[in-house]
Amino acid sequence: MTEPDHAETQIDPLDIRRAFSAFPSGVTALAALVGDEPTVLISSSFTVGVSQDPPLVMFAVQHTSTTWPELAAAPTLGVSFLGTEHGEVARQLAAKDRSVRFRGVATSVNARGAVFLERAPVWLECTVEHVYPAGDHDIVVLRVIGLDTRFEHDPLVWHRSGFTRIAE
Repeated sequence: MTEPDHAETQIDPLDIRRAFSAFPSGVTALAALVGDEPTVLISSSFTVGVSQDPPLVMFAVQHTSTTWPELAAAPTLGVSFLGTEHGEVARQLAAKDRSVRFRGVATSVNARGAVFLERAPVWLECTVEHVYPAGDHDIVVLRVIGLDTRFEHDPLVWHRSGFTRIAE
């Protein structure tokens, strides 16, 4: 390993993506009814513990997302922390073809239109609090207005560009 050079250098986006993939993270589905249709965004940049009072969480979304502008207008968002059984479901929910995203996926919808995935370890109901530009992404801060925990389901982890689980 070489000593870091803090001079301004151009880093290849593929190199930075590979380096970032070495940091394990949870995977979330942010979902709501848009019109009458469930709409979802999968995120591995979700961060809890931004604030406990008020309860705030955050995630980053690419400027090129076509789903986020639709979800951002929803009154509330359902955030489901994905469980170990959601590996294939996560790929399906992230599909470019929106018509297949929710096919066969068990969900619950609350009265405000927040959509939650069944068998998720944690559900948060959130509203958009702030949006901050950050390079080619926006950082979105969400206020938690409701939650449910189901710790009998283990979390899904994104690591080295693939899904895995936490070892015992």
